[in-house]
Amino acid sequence: MLSKRQSSEPVTQQSKLLPSLFEHIDEDQRLTVFHAGPALPETVDFFSRYRCRLHFIDLFSELPIAASEDTGPSLGQQFGDLLQIPAETRFDICLFWDLFNFLGSDAISAFLKELRPYLHSGCLAHGFSVHNLKTAQSNQLYSIREIDTLCLKNRPAALPGYAPHNQSQLKTLLHGFTFERSLLLPDSRLELLLRAKA
Repeated sequence: MLSKRQSSEPVTQQSKLLPSLFEHIDEDQRLTVFHAGPALPETVDFFSRYRCRLHFIDLFSELPIAASEDTGPSLGQQFGDLLQIPAETRFDICLFWDLFNFLGSDAISAFLKELRPYLHSGCLAHGFSVHNLKTAQSNQLYSIREIDTLCLKNRPAALPGYAPHNQSQLKTLLHGFTFERSLLLPDSRLELLLRAKA
């Protein structure tokens, strides 16, 4: 019999940190949201209750993202080409999911350098990391079912480039963010709540 993690059926996961993204937002406030991943129906349905603009940019489908050894584009150019964010955009919320488990240190720095001009001061972000670097790759697609509930679906194939960073490493790499809270989950993952620095 398949476990919940191995099953092809989606499972739900309670989140204690996700509600913090919406604590000070009323349903009439206009939101701009960065979502690192595909547009899944649960997330689209969830945000339909807000006045918002969603930017779904599936960086996971572009993995591995690494510097070219020849004269190819730099990491910064690669992320600039992938993001294609309109100049006037300012994100209130970023949903990174477990993206940083699949980007090397240089790629994280290049990604955040490209993203930084589009963040509101105090922009809140949510993501997952690992407590232990030996934590197995989870291969999940994340979406939001309710303000405190995530929906997890198995990806059809394992993503390339899994090389996670622990919280201490991420605090150095994500220098444009402060770590508001982190929560250790039963499977040795960390759930993270971040805030963009002024």
